[in-house]
Amino acid sequence: MKPVALIVCLSLLYLISSAQLNPEKKLPTVKTANGILQGTAVSGISEFKGIPFAQPPVGDLRWKEPQPVKNWEGTRIADHFGPRAMQLPVYSDMKFRSDGVSEDCLYLNVWTPAKSDKEGLPVLVYFYGGGFVAGDGSEFRYDGEAMARRGIVAVTVNYRLGVFGFLSHPDLTAESPHHASGNYGLLDQTEALRWIHKNIAAFGGDPDRITIAGESAGSSSVNAQVISPLPRNLFSAAIGESGSVMGFGKILTRAQAEANGQEFSKHLNVSSVKEMRALPADQVLQATKNPDISFPMDIDGYFFPDSPLALYRDGKVARVPLIVGWNSEESGWTSILGKDEPTVENYKKNLKRLYPAHSEEIFKLYPVAADTDVEKTATLLATERANAYGEWRWIEAHAKLNAQVYRYYYTRPRPGLRVDINRPEATTGQEKPGTFHGAAHSAEIEYALGNLPTNRVYDWQPDDYLVSAILQGYFLNFIRSHNPNGTGLPYWPLYQSWQKDPIQHIGVETYREADLSRPRFIFLGKISASEN
Repeated sequence: MKPVALIVCLSLLYLISSAQLNPEKKLPTVKTANGILQGTAVSGISEFKGIPFAQPPVGDLRWKEPQPVKNWEGTRIADHFGPRAMQLPVYSDMKFRSDGVSEDCLYLNVWTPAKSDKEGLPVLVYFYGGGFVAGDGSEFRYDGEAMARRGIVAVTVNYRLGVFGFLSHPDLTAESPHHASGNYGLLDQTEALRWIHKNIAAFGGDPDRITIAGESAGSSSVNAQVISPLPRNLFSAAIGESGSVMGFGKILTRAQAEANGQEFSKHLNVSSVKEMRALPADQVLQATKNPDISFPMDIDGYFFPDSPLALYRDGKVARVPLIVGWNSEESGWTSILGKDEPTVENYKKNLKRLYPAHSEEIFKLYPVAADTDVEKTATLLATERANAYGEWRWIEAHAKLNAQVYRYYYTRPRPGLRVDINRPEATTGQEKPGTFHGAAHSAEIEYALGNLPTNRVYDWQPDDYLVSAILQGYFLNFIRSHNPNGTGLPYWPLYQSWQKDPIQHIGVETYREADLSRPRFIFLGKISASEN
């Protein structure tokens, strides 16, 4: 045997024997209430993926509230993500690592730096976005490793989506022990929180320091969990990014939701829930391709005993510390002007189209003096009438309960795309000259969770890592102590609606500013026909 080959063989034998003898190479295991889990270890972080927290919602359990997971015997291998919820390919920016698509989707994932079950580390539970029709806890942007490296036990949770998560029907209501139907996706989240609260200590987490967070539909989910009585005392703080159930027409009445479900059963050409449950999952999913078909959450009398606003007015919500905010370009100016050029004349014309009885008042609240102002101002209007209004109502309602609220306004746009050396013409990421660009919807996720390096689509610059350090720093402090402030970060005061309202602008320049938006939101609320 040649000397080089001999050296290689001996080296391999040494590595194999070292791995077998070195106890540090053992795969991490934890003992939960349901059985033993074996995960994987990555540079000191233990990862447990595809952990079932409820029984598979299939067969007779389709369109029923989640049932507690059954115990398993022996050691369950938790080294890969479970399947994602049934969904169509809706969003091109979603990069999954999940084990396909399936109704059998109720799994969660845990990243922990803890070496024992005695450490009592703070916990982050993150709900993904995707309009309640798409998304998964396996997406790179939600990966929990970066948070775990900062001393946090990070968890992502799957929940049912679309027709499988939110179908309501009179027959489903009649068979329910709670006389309720719909909102199964929200009930999945609550069941996951029950499992986490019961088991997180085994992963080194503190069940009394659980912060729930999410973006877009994930933020609306957080809002819903704060409002519902069902998960009360299962978490101690909450973070909502660009989403709320308290916006324009977000929730149906039970009668409306049941009628919606009856129409869908006609669309499927079936006459009973039993027949609907017998249909293949993919057939049910494909029937939702029609853009006119949707399944909003509903005031079911169980998860939501009353409307969100009524529950807040009566003080029947979780008065937990809260971070809530939105981005500077939640929606673009073209949603106001359509294909029209951004001129003052076209802006006024479209305000009359959108607000025929109130266009002059809207123009006074969102004024433009020249064509060069139109894109920025129309973007502000588009953003505030989209996600921001609902979040503002959430903030106002929560602050009135004398609960801690920290309000932010995120301003850092993503950079251009990375240049693909094989196709430079396709990925230069250059923007049109003169076009206004703010922080788009969902732009903050990788920054907040410390996951810029996992997204190789964008050409991250030093300023991006600076902003990530600031935003992630705020989140880390809040998860640890329920206060975002800490050494090295600009001071972030509490939001109090009866004073000059301090709002934290977070970007390359991070500073606080008085609230100038209240008159606009108050007026938008007055002219809205959908007050939940």
